[in-house]
Amino acid sequence: MEFMLDTIHLADIERYAEMIELGGVTSNPSIIKKEGKIAFFDHMKEIKRIIGKQASLHVQVTAVDFDGILREAEAIRTKIDEAVYIKVPVNSVGLKAIKRLKTEGANITATAIYSSFQGYLAMAAGADYLAPYFNRMENLNIEPRQVIAEFAEMIDRYEKPSKILAASFKNVGQVNAAFAAGAQAATMGADILDQALAMPSISKAVDDFNADWAAIFGEDTPIDALK
Repeated sequence: MEFMLDTIHLADIERYAEMIELGGVTSNPSIIKKEGKIAFFDHMKEIKRIIGKQASLHVQVTAVDFDGILREAEAIRTKIDEAVYIKVPVNSVGLKAIKRLKTEGANITATAIYSSFQGYLAMAAGADYLAPYFNRMENLNIEPRQVIAEFAEMIDRYEKPSKILAASFKNVGQVNAAFAAGAQAATMGADILDQALAMPSISKAVDDFNADWAAIFGEDTPIDALK
């Protein structure tokens, strides 16, 4: 099970890298827009430094033509890191590019997936990760749990190396549902992780424990001060 951050905000990445073993960081042009006009390649290299070699960095191409996708993928791999996962949307041009890039040794995340058939085609093209858009699918009255479960079944049945990287979440419940349906990884904004850890019940439990301890040993007596 891999937890990834869907952000390029360095402070959030550093904060969560100190808490958990991040599976990676994902990005797309819309996420980059939130940070403004950054020094793109330097910024991405800094993210890679923060998360370390064991975690994956996923960077999306912006070109919509075959040759453009190949050029951008080459620039990303050359100027950031060869191990970067190139995010390519699953359409006719994208599939052609995925197939070619795999022959060149590139890591690929097939993105903008809304249907089972898109995922099957991405598997056939050799994609390493499949990124179904959970919340966007729900908004279109497409059942993402079923799609993810179908991906998981096909990966198992045909022993495909692809992993399911569920994306596009609005709440913790959707993330839980994606993992339960068979996703091996999920990428989410820091706000969702913050939401999960900010439950009032967690704070109440901690306060109750501290009150019980203070009732026995006093408020200013931590465990390490005991004899």
